[in-house]
Amino acid sequence: MNHFISIRCPSSIKFLSPFFIRGLSSTANSYQTQASTIYKVPKHHIQQKIATIERERPFSNFLTDKFERQHTYLRISLTEKCNLRCTYCMPAEGVDLTPSHKLLSTKEIVHLAKLFVSQGVNKIRLTGGEPTVRKDLVDLIGELGKLKQYGLQTIAITSNGIALKRKLPELVKNGLNLLNISLDTLDPLKFELITRRKGLERVIESIDQGIALGLRPLKLNCVVVRGVNDQEVLDFIEMTRTKAVDVRFIEYMPFDGNKWNKQKLVSFNELLDNIRNKYDVAKLPDDAHDTSKAYQVPGYIGQFGFITSMTDHFCGTCNRLRITADGNLKVCLFGNAEVSLRDLLRGNVPDNQLLEIIGAAVKNKKKQHADSVNCTDRIEQLLSIKVSWYKKMHPIMPLTQPTIYNPHYLYKIDKTFIPYNYGFPSYPLQSRAYSSKNKKSECSQISQNTTISDTPTLSHIDPSSGRASMVNISVKTPTTRTATASGRIRIGREAFDLIQTNLMKKGDVFTVSQIAGINAAKQTGYLIPLCHNLLLSHASVDLKLEQDNSVEIIAKVECEGKTGAEMEALTAVSIAALTVFDMCKSVSKDMVIEDIKLLEKTGGKSGTWRFKETK
Repeated sequence: MNHFISIRCPSSIKFLSPFFIRGLSSTANSYQTQASTIYKVPKHHIQQKIATIERERPFSNFLTDKFERQHTYLRISLTEKCNLRCTYCMPAEGVDLTPSHKLLSTKEIVHLAKLFVSQGVNKIRLTGGEPTVRKDLVDLIGELGKLKQYGLQTIAITSNGIALKRKLPELVKNGLNLLNISLDTLDPLKFELITRRKGLERVIESIDQGIALGLRPLKLNCVVVRGVNDQEVLDFIEMTRTKAVDVRFIEYMPFDGNKWNKQKLVSFNELLDNIRNKYDVAKLPDDAHDTSKAYQVPGYIGQFGFITSMTDHFCGTCNRLRITADGNLKVCLFGNAEVSLRDLLRGNVPDNQLLEIIGAAVKNKKKQHADSVNCTDRIEQLLSIKVSWYKKMHPIMPLTQPTIYNPHYLYKIDKTFIPYNYGFPSYPLQSRAYSSKNKKSECSQISQNTTISDTPTLSHIDPSSGRASMVNISVKTPTTRTATASGRIRIGREAFDLIQTNLMKKGDVFTVSQIAGINAAKQTGYLIPLCHNLLLSHASVDLKLEQDNSVEIIAKVECEGKTGAEMEALTAVSIAALTVFDMCKSVSKDMVIEDIKLLEKTGGKSGTWRFKETK
C-alpha cells in the first residue's frame, strides 16, 4: 500500500532517498494494473500521476553547478586505444597508454554509471579511444541497459566504424539506441592520409547497417580542417539527400599532439556561407542542450549541423560530464582539473561520500572553457605572455622615439610598442635605429634620410600601412603558366635499401609521398597565407633514388591563370620530402632535407625564367 500512498502524495517524495526517487516511476509502472484494480482508477490517471512525480522530483544538487547547469549527460571513455591514427587527434606513433590495471574495470564502470543515473543522468555515451576495441563492449552495454528501469533513456557510442559492423546487431539488442560515427572524408586516398590507415569502405558499411537497424538519424562527426577536407563539405551535404544521417561539421579544436593552429580552423559562419552558395537551407529547431546548430536542405532525407566549440561556444547550456578510461572525472573537456573516482572506488569510499566529492568537482566547473577563440580572458592571458616576452628580449621604444614604423602596424600597451599580431618583432630597414644603446643622432639620421624608395619593394606589403597584403590580380590577363621545382632528402643507407625493396614498415614511401605532394600543390593557397588559390590543370611529383643514399624530388605544375604557379611546385616538393621523412623516421632521424629550389617557370608578364647555378 505504501507505493500507492507515495503516488497519491508527490510532496512526500522529497524526503525519500535519491535512488528510490529515481526508480519510483518505474516501480509505479509495474503496479499500474494492480492499482487500477484496487482503486478502480483509470489507467491514464495513474500515468498522469507518474508524469507529475517526474516533473516535481528535485534535480540532484550534486550534479548542479554554481551556474545552475544540471548535468544529465555522462560520457565514459572505455579505452585509450584506437585502431586509427587521425592526424588531428594524435601523433603518428600513438600515445603512451595507461597500464591496464589502472583502467576502470567493467564492474567499476557499471557502479559509477548506476550512481550517476541515480542522480538524474539520463544519457550515457561510451567513447574512447575507440570503444569497439574493448572486448566486453556488448556485455557492458547490456549491463547499462538494465539502468533504463531507473531513468536512463539513451545509451550511445561514438565510433570510427572500422570494426563496428559485426557488433552492431548485438549492441542494438542490448540497448544501444544512438550512434555517432566519425568520418572526415569520402575520398579513400584522403581517408588513408588523414587516419594513416585504410578502411573507408568498412565505415560506409557500418553507417548503412546502423540506419537499417533503426539508429536514425545516425550522426556523422566530421572535423573540418582547412586545406585538408574543407572542400568536401558539399559532398557530405549531398550525402544527406538519400541517407538518414545527421552530418555534424566540427570546428577543429586543440588537443595534445595534434599541432593545432588557428589558420587550420574553418569557422561555422564560413562553412555555412559556402553551403548556401549552392543550396537553399532551412534552420531546424535546436534542443536546449544540443551542441550542434541544425540545418537541412528542404526535401533531403538527412540533415546537417555545426558544432562551434571554438567560435561560438555552447558552455552556457553544457550538461556534460566525462569520466576518462583511467577513472578521472572531468567536468570540462578543456579543463585540466580531474578527480580520480577510480582511486575512491578502490579505497572503498561509500557512495554518499563519493557523491559529495563529485558534487564539489561539479560546483567548481567554470562558466566557459578557455580555448574558444572568442574567450577574452584567454586572449588577454596570451597577450600578457607576449608582452612580457617582448619586454625581456628586446629594448623598449618610448612613444616619443622617432620612428619609421607605420603607426597602424603597432599595438600600444603600457606606453610600449609590440607587433600588432602578437608575433615575433619585425625591424624594417635597420633595427639598430631603435636600440637604446645607439646615439640619438643615429636615430635621427636614419629616420630622416631613409625612405621606402631607397629599398626594394615587396609585392605582398601594402606601402600605405606596412601590413601584409595579397596582390590584386584582377586586372591581369590569364595565360598558360608552368612551374618546376626540385629538392632532395638524404635518408641514409638503411632507409635507402628498405625503400628500394618496398619493405618500409609504413608502406610504399614513394606512392604516399607522391600523393601528399600533389595534394599539397592543390592546397597551396590554404597553406601559404598570401597565395591565391589556383585551379591546377596538371600536377606531377616524381621521386627517384640516387646513389648517394638520397631521394631526388621533382614537381611540375600547370594552370591557366592570372598568377604564377611557382609556390605550388615548391610546396609539392616540400611536402613530398616531409612525407618521406615521416615514413622513414622509424629507421633513421638523421635525414636532411635540402636544396629545395625553383628550376623553371613560364608564362605571365615576365615570361620564362630558369634557375642558374652560381659559381
